[in-house]
Amino acid sequence: MEKIKMTTPLVEMDGDEMTRILWQMIKEELLLPFVELNTEYYDLGLKHRDETDDQVTVDAAMATKKYKVAVKCATITPNASRVEEYGLKEMWKSPNGTIRAMLDGTVFRAPILVKGIDPYVKTWKKPIIMARHAYGDVYKASELRIPGPGTCELVFTGDDGTVTREKIHRFEGAGIVQGMHNLDGSIVSFARSCFSYGLETGMDVWFAAKDTISKKYDHHFKDIFQEIYEKEYKAAFEERGLTYFYTLIDDAVARVVKSEGGYIWACKNYDGDVMSDLVATAFGSLAMMTSVLVSPEGYFEYEAAHGTVQRHYYQHLEGKETSTNSMATLFAWTGALGKRGELDKNKELTAFARTLERAAVKTIEEGKMTKDLAMITTIPHPVTLSSRGFILEIRKTLEEML
Repeated sequence: MEKIKMTTPLVEMDGDEMTRILWQMIKEELLLPFVELNTEYYDLGLKHRDETDDQVTVDAAMATKKYKVAVKCATITPNASRVEEYGLKEMWKSPNGTIRAMLDGTVFRAPILVKGIDPYVKTWKKPIIMARHAYGDVYKASELRIPGPGTCELVFTGDDGTVTREKIHRFEGAGIVQGMHNLDGSIVSFARSCFSYGLETGMDVWFAAKDTISKKYDHHFKDIFQEIYEKEYKAAFEERGLTYFYTLIDDAVARVVKSEGGYIWACKNYDGDVMSDLVATAFGSLAMMTSVLVSPEGYFEYEAAHGTVQRHYYQHLEGKETSTNSMATLFAWTGALGKRGELDKNKELTAFARTLERAAVKTIEEGKMTKDLAMITTIPHPVTLSSRGFILEIRKTLEEML
């Protein structure tokens, strides 16, 4: 078949470790034979981020603003051991945090549902879509080691010279302190994204935080959500028979486990990070969840919701065969290609992306899968494939469907 052409580039952000290996396999076997890939490439591997003093991450985010669609491989957020392992200049911040802060918006994460991969939570019959705020909180926090006795304060100095002070703690010895922030504009965008997505998908929206403890910070989120809902979305929700409600995060967890699914669960930045991993794992595997950042300006960044699969990467370096699930990384590519086709009115490109998704699901439903799924599937006598073997089986299915 003639290769599908792309009229506008999408931004390609390469990553680290085993997901970087899968990235190249997916391109070689599932994309380049069928599509004339048109990407603006940025290497967000940890070594290159260090070489560029993390400027490459900023450049990739700016390119996403220019081209509106990006696809990102999983990347390492270094801790102290990674600084030593890679000989880094400093402990660079999360590239996801940097990109999300620049693009704003909301991260929507949804499970990839496959027959034969049943949720661990037996009551779940429908997908649960996680809506994660993508700005601020701990990801933009300032932190300080307290060396000894003293008083720590929050101080705000207004442009008019007024000063507001709030005592944090009187330290009698050494300790630590952290300062977080968020922006009303970003919270408003988050709320609107969640309610709009609820109307688009026909799903109820839940928002959960901890306003009983965080009486100003979390309570402010709660108030903004309620105000936006009442003023802008309540009538449309009621007309569609949809509901919105706020509850405490611990109550939400209890409700989710007993529910049948079928709603959007909105969380603040860190809560969403943790809970989306929980939901993804409970639906079968971290590698079976899609993730897309949607900004109010219409920027879309697709990625896998999991990490770089470090353990498999070290096995790969030792020459051992791995069986790494590439579904989330593949669906990041198909999500980006589909959106690129949609924005460019390139129906052929969008159709290819959807067909590739169906081919990947069909391959698993026919009993051919990676080890993580073979261990939990209800499909009798599954064939456990290597990382490359799984991708090659998807290619066979894709060629049959095309």
